[in-house]
Amino acid sequence: MDWGTLVATATGAVIAIAGTVLADRLRVRHDDDRGHLLRRRDAYIAFIVAVGVCHTQLRQIAQGNAGSGDPDAASRAVLADAGIYDVRERLFIDATAPVAAAGQAMFERLRALRQVVATGAGLSSATFHDAYHPYLDAVWRYRAAVRAELETTALSPTIFGWDSWDGNDRCQLCRPAASGA
Repeated sequence: MDWGTLVATATGAVIAIAGTVLADRLRVRHDDDRGHLLRRRDAYIAFIVAVGVCHTQLRQIAQGNAGSGDPDAASRAVLADAGIYDVRERLFIDATAPVAAAGQAMFERLRALRQVVATGAGLSSATFHDAYHPYLDAVWRYRAAVRAELETTALSPTIFGWDSWDGNDRCQLCRPAASGA
């Protein structure tokens, strides 16, 4: 019996098995990473969509188009009905720290906007705009944080021809006040 052939065959088999196990392990890790990335991305999108739904409905209340005569109750219902609290919790579980922080900042600005709408402030009131523009800035900062995490090309207001994310430069009501100051 030739021991060299046996050792070479056994060594080849061990190398082949080790390579197969390593390749399989790398594939599983890649699939896990991809699944986690997809889950985070879904959470990021669900959160901003829920925030957008709340924003749209809060604007309708501020326009006086809400079915309820009580803007406080109507504005509270908006947040609950949009499921914002559920998707926010999902965001906190799946998001990285920078995205979670940007999401929380956006949520706080949304709540500040809701509180202003709850007082009966209309769309054209200074009170509404004092809450609206910081909210708008927070929305864009959230988007930028998500894009940075997903390694997508960064956005800046200048790409859109804007001066800032908060929209003051584009607001028909705030622009005259800003230029007069």
